[in-house]
Amino acid sequence: MAAKPKPGKKLWSGRFAEPVSELVKRYTASVRFDRRLASHDIRASLAHARMLRAVRILTAADLKAIERGLSRISREIEERRFRWSLAAEDVHVNIERRLIALVGEAGKRLHTARSRNDQVATDLRLWLREAIDEIGGLLRKVQRGLLDQAEKHAATVMPGFTHLQVAQPVTFGHHLLAYFEMLERDRSRLADCRRRVNCLPLGAAALAGTSFPIDRARVARELGFETVSENSLDAVSDRDFAIEFCACAALAMIHLSRFSEELILWSNPRFGFVALPDRFCTGSSIMPQKKNPDVPELARGKTGRVAGDLVALLTVMKGQALAYNKDNQEDKEPLFDAADTLRDTLAVFAELIAGIEVNAAAMQAAAKEGFATATDFADYLVRKGLAFRDAHEAVARAVRFAEKSGMGLEDLPLEAMRRFSSQVEKDVYRVLTPEGSVASRSHLGGTAPVQVRAAIKRARKSLRAGPLA
Repeated sequence: MAAKPKPGKKLWSGRFAEPVSELVKRYTASVRFDRRLASHDIRASLAHARMLRAVRILTAADLKAIERGLSRISREIEERRFRWSLAAEDVHVNIERRLIALVGEAGKRLHTARSRNDQVATDLRLWLREAIDEIGGLLRKVQRGLLDQAEKHAATVMPGFTHLQVAQPVTFGHHLLAYFEMLERDRSRLADCRRRVNCLPLGAAALAGTSFPIDRARVARELGFETVSENSLDAVSDRDFAIEFCACAALAMIHLSRFSEELILWSNPRFGFVALPDRFCTGSSIMPQKKNPDVPELARGKTGRVAGDLVALLTVMKGQALAYNKDNQEDKEPLFDAADTLRDTLAVFAELIAGIEVNAAAMQAAAKEGFATATDFADYLVRKGLAFRDAHEAVARAVRFAEKSGMGLEDLPLEAMRRFSSQVEKDVYRVLTPEGSVASRSHLGGTAPVQVRAAIKRARKSLRAGPLA
């Protein structure tokens, strides 16, 4: 009769002459953070057990016992009664040991034809697939908020900037739609990433597959995987899917960070374009007048940690020979952190955007400053027959003159205008208003209110039928 392992001993301790030191136990244990995979580990174990029964490796009694035991473990975890053990290293061994304690020999048979190598790869993919679906829903919620605000302000004129200097008038609705497009690309990237996440590695075992007659397609169907991995070595060592997700998350956070920077600027009294809801701001312990935009500032700061998560994962993988290595234990915390940070930031922004108060009058006044319609003046001269470079030079001189005179282009008398080009007529003043400027850009992708409203209509349609819808 085979010797039974003593309770608390490592699953692999038979090979070693001395136990692992307490220091090494603490250093190598991952249960502190990988326990969040527990529900996915149980789900994958159930699918594996049912497959083992279907190919006659487990008896009906074994399967029934395993299902009963895993169901109880699931309840214990949900009710926070499960006793996690550092000595058991990780989520997988903790659950397996508890199962064996509950159902005996049947629990020992569950690990037939699998390894923790393909087990953890499966759990991670199940977890990440669920995380992507949740994040996709939050992205859509933020996008709907942007569209709702854009619809209210399709004709609200504001200055557009390049180099943070006044450039040309745009509408606030058009500006918000730029962020909708960024997040739409993020949603598309995540949907594409999800396809590669949704590949079953279970059955690869440690690295070379298994000699048992397993049915991987059955497991894939039960767990909702679209494909099954083609190479056992790649299946257990691949973390491309996690790296790819972190890259998507970092890009999405960068887009939210850019929006955060603008909210911080716009809410500054020197701009006064928007007011953020009080519940998203904080005050000062010493300066009574302060209303600080802490939420967008923190989102801007958290973007760095998600970019760092991506770099951490890339660095973990860069020097690994095939197949699985202990380095891969370091894949989980960056992955979890990237997903958590993006999810939480999106959830906050969905509420923040809905509560933004827009100061249309301040935007309108700012759009009249900084010679924002100078390009429209140059275009006007081109329509009168001048080459664009000559028109550009004429308007540049007009701007310099108006600046020295303390006037706007629209304030210059016609006689002064004609000093810079004899082509100028009375109709020039129509093109020098911010409203006229934005209305004139009535092409696909332009800032004219009619185009903004058409873009919003297309965007709402894409939210209903697009990726991760």
